[in-house]
Amino acid sequence: MSIAQTLLPEYDHELAGCRKELARVPDGQFDFRPHPKSSTLGQLVNHLATIPGWLTSTLRETELEFNDPAVQAAMPAPVATRDALLALFDRCAAQGRAVLADTPDSDFAVTWTGKSHGQVVLSLPRSAVYRGFIMNHLIHHRAQLGVYLRLLDVPVPAIYGPSADESGM
Repeated sequence: MSIAQTLLPEYDHELAGCRKELARVPDGQFDFRPHPKSSTLGQLVNHLATIPGWLTSTLRETELEFNDPAVQAAMPAPVATRDALLALFDRCAAQGRAVLADTPDSDFAVTWTGKSHGQVVLSLPRSAVYRGFIMNHLIHHRAQLGVYLRLLDVPVPAIYGPSADESGM
């Protein structure tokens, strides 16, 4: 079994949980901010929805300059409704899954470097970038979204087990 084939079940599971939370994002609340230093709900969910799409750069390129105008121009435009958010997430998730499924084992050992204004921010084997920069990053922001939902009095879905709002999975 290939490395990609061993990663796909986890990818599918984590993205299904992410979609469950994104489906609860209330329209009309995208400007909600729990603290002045916090992102707005809209900023958080737009960021979260696009993370799976990062697999294309990670698994097909060896370097990315985050501040390159071409990279910035290629970023999906922010959305402001739950339906548009789910469509964006579904598109990025499908794209990421297709790239992951098509990646040969040898490509996971290749070093990927992320830069900001020419300075190296991250330089790791693609397998570590997949785990830390993409999957852990997605899970971290999904947890933040759970807090935002709770503060907005929106039922938080069960992901790994029951939540205070759902008894089972």
